[in-house]
Amino acid sequence: MKPFDYASPSTIQEATALLEQHGDNAKVLAGGTDIIVQLREGLRDAEIVIDVKKIPELTALDLCSENGLTLGASTPCCDVYETPDVAAAYPALADSAHIVGGWQIQSRASVGGNLCNSSPAADTIPSLIAHNATCLIEGPSGSREVAAQDFCTAPGRNVLEAGELLVTLKLPAVSDSESSAYERFIPRNEMDIAVAGAASWIKLGDEGNIAAARIALSAVAATPQFAQEASEFLVGKAPTEENFAQAGELAKSVASPIDDMRGTVEYRVNLVGVLVKRTLATALARIQKDG
Repeated sequence: MKPFDYASPSTIQEATALLEQHGDNAKVLAGGTDIIVQLREGLRDAEIVIDVKKIPELTALDLCSENGLTLGASTPCCDVYETPDVAAAYPALADSAHIVGGWQIQSRASVGGNLCNSSPAADTIPSLIAHNATCLIEGPSGSREVAAQDFCTAPGRNVLEAGELLVTLKLPAVSDSESSAYERFIPRNEMDIAVAGAASWIKLGDEGNIAAARIALSAVAATPQFAQEASEFLVGKAPTEENFAQAGELAKSVASPIDDMRGTVEYRVNLVGVLVKRTLATALARIQKDG
């Protein structure tokens, strides 16, 4: 590993000033489970690493019945699934946070860091998209918000500009008539990268039909994908196995995977249908259980 300077700012302003000063030569450490490995293996270079875990806003975890969840970008994954109210309200996010590496990794790795690493196969990003999360970004020019579904722009790349820092993830408030689930497929326990993944969120109306739905995919395109057509198809329909299967078929239209050692194009596309159907069924079961 090449030598680099280290900074640990205590405010957002200090962090963004350092990011603006050093530009591409600065790297942010939210948990370190990705960036330290990348620096060690020479996949990325840094003149300075900026540890943002001492900034209070970046480690906030606040659940409000009216405003939903405010999740600091550096909040460890384990805090998501170990906080009962958060795990119950946003189960897809808890599902995905629970499988980001082992439990030792989850005590350091963060949902915000997973998002900023912007891997096409990231586990937490489809869950953020399914829950319609919004990303609060701070930079030299002020603050701005970006939908989670628009955050990633290419493998390992995202919308963050020079000097900008992801501060907070905001997830809308939930009700008893909605729930979600995330599931991935991996070829064996030793390989912790999804061949395909899917997150589904549904909300039931007063008559029991689906009032709203959001489906998102990972590892089947250059970026995590929001399956808009499949999501809109479910609205107004009964939450049946047949409709869930049809949504899975429609979700395949946004999949454009590659062949690699983990799976073929055909295999990954087929998995999309399977995983979407399963996660929709799990989300429905969770609503019925809570009800």
